[in-house]
Amino acid sequence: MDFSLLGPIAVTTGSAELSLGPAKRRSVLALLLLQPNTTVPLEQLIDSLWEDEPPEHARTVVQGHVSRLRATLAEGGEEAYGIELATHGSAYLLRLPEELIDAHRFGELVTLARPEAAPADAVPLLREALGLWRGPALTGTVTSPPFAAAAHALEERRLTAVEALGRAYGALGEHEQAAAILYSAAVNHPLREGLIAGLMRALFRTGRQSDALEWFHRTRRLLNEELGVDPGERLRGAYEEILRAEAAGQGRKAAAKPSGASGREPAGGPRGGGAPPVTGEPQLPVQGGTGTATHGGAAAPANTGPRAGATGASGPARAGAPRLLPRPPARFLGREHQLSSLTEALTNRTTGESPLAVVAGPAGVGKTACAVQWAHLHSGAFPDGQLFADLRGFGEGDEAAPAEILRDFLLALGTPAERVPGSAQAASALFRSLVAERRLLVVLDNARSSAQVRPLLPGGPHCATVVTSRSRLDGLVATDCARPVGLQALGHEEGAALLGAMLGPERVAEDPAAARELVDLCDGLPLALRAAAAQLTARPRWRLARLAAALHDERRRLALLSAEDTGVAAALRMSVARLSADDARLLSALATTSDGRLNASAAAALAGYDQERTQDALDRLAEMHLVDEEATDVYTISTLTQLFARDEHGESGEAGRRSTGDGGSAGRG
Repeated sequence: MDFSLLGPIAVTTGSAELSLGPAKRRSVLALLLLQPNTTVPLEQLIDSLWEDEPPEHARTVVQGHVSRLRATLAEGGEEAYGIELATHGSAYLLRLPEELIDAHRFGELVTLARPEAAPADAVPLLREALGLWRGPALTGTVTSPPFAAAAHALEERRLTAVEALGRAYGALGEHEQAAAILYSAAVNHPLREGLIAGLMRALFRTGRQSDALEWFHRTRRLLNEELGVDPGERLRGAYEEILRAEAAGQGRKAAAKPSGASGREPAGGPRGGGAPPVTGEPQLPVQGGTGTATHGGAAAPANTGPRAGATGASGPARAGAPRLLPRPPARFLGREHQLSSLTEALTNRTTGESPLAVVAGPAGVGKTACAVQWAHLHSGAFPDGQLFADLRGFGEGDEAAPAEILRDFLLALGTPAERVPGSAQAASALFRSLVAERRLLVVLDNARSSAQVRPLLPGGPHCATVVTSRSRLDGLVATDCARPVGLQALGHEEGAALLGAMLGPERVAEDPAAARELVDLCDGLPLALRAAAAQLTARPRWRLARLAAALHDERRRLALLSAEDTGVAAALRMSVARLSADDARLLSALATTSDGRLNASAAAALAGYDQERTQDALDRLAEMHLVDEEATDVYTISTLTQLFARDEHGESGEAGRRSTGDGGSAGRG
């Protein structure tokens, strides 16, 4: 049986957590655990549970909570663990082995650690101690002064352990790790001078003297504004030490040589210039950037980003830089406007932020092809590498977890497997730090939501990110200033040109009218046109008109517009599978319209929903590019989407509940 105070109050037996009931009952247990094997007077419990005047029946309430706790511990098998909740007159005593309490184990580990005398032993001890924390101490107790004081005391012990871990890392020469562990605590406790002093020294010893000095000035301002005092001796001492060392040239020496026995490179900062909040052990976060960015043994100026409009002429690729892009799309043509928009969005360095673009459009419109084409055209502008990941937001099975993608990215960037943090938050911070001063391109394909993307965004102004999605990802536009780049269906000329590229221009030139008809029957979707071209390639004697005639049969059209694991039906199935049952039913209702055009009132009548519910659902379908808001209150649904929704409704009676099919890689695009 384990008792937790370092986070939410909890009692666990094996993998099961006992039900402790309301906050006051948890608070009674917490107070007994804070004084284990010691009698706790009933009056102390009453004073702690009620901040104001306790009610007349307070004694009865406490006795009832103790009785229920006793029953709960008995259900958990207390006798096997040597636990007893006893009554001694008007006091209570919780007898138990103290090592069952996480706060006790934390204290023992911290006491055993000797960061200066034995830093190599202290690091694992302190890491284990800090790993016992699952959140703010005593979470779930009442908000009275005694519990606030107890939580503050535990937090002080945690911060002392953080400072000790920073010193241990420093003694081992692992100043990047020291800065990382001290940073998050410093952000949350900006007036704790000893913590800031330790962070300043760690930053300086990684060659980040300007960042170290900025922390001093920031803290000095806060002390003056909030407390009306000047920095104390520890903070002033760190500041003066850095100034003296900088004047002697030690700062430049530190910047020129990686810190620590492992020889890891100095890392950069996050998107937008600030250091990342971390809870694990990412590399050194910084707030600015000086010196050089080192990767794979080659050094490059840290502040040279790709020029606007560059198409691969910014410099040679770094040795060992990751190249994870898929091969360029075959016979890609057109999309000049969208490629130009991506260039404008992703090579603009005027804001000092890491640029981000979202390529969005309906299933099968060619989003992946457009993003990958641009990435290959501009790969030379990102000599430190190009990362690519399929987030599987609209594929079979579960979407890719950010921790999974971050692990792949960190390994590709040369991080040893054993140094990759287990949590997504820590891995994200390490990723941002590693790439902050590199010129790196990240392509995140097939994203489902903004929340899935945010942990994967790189740091620093020299990186760029392209995201593709069937959703507009308005959240990224709102919070991360993403530049939307919309992709629409191809027109007649572009569609016929794609058919010509696939089949040969002579075959298309034989019957240009049939080629235009095929574009219409395919709704101008590149995926559908490529599937049609595959059908014609397999049947070299067929003229285009013969396939067009076959596609006029609406019962066969979706089947004909597929080729093994690639097809419109498979791609649409992945989109519809992500809808709620209500939205899927509305889509099926819209599919019954004759011309695929209607307003919200007509949609409400078809679905049997009220006007407000229908409008909200239409907005969600438009956000997913399953319908198009052509004008105010004028919605259209493409023919292929109509056919798919009708088929799904006819087969299952409830479109949108299907989650499997022959989608495969067709979910991308």
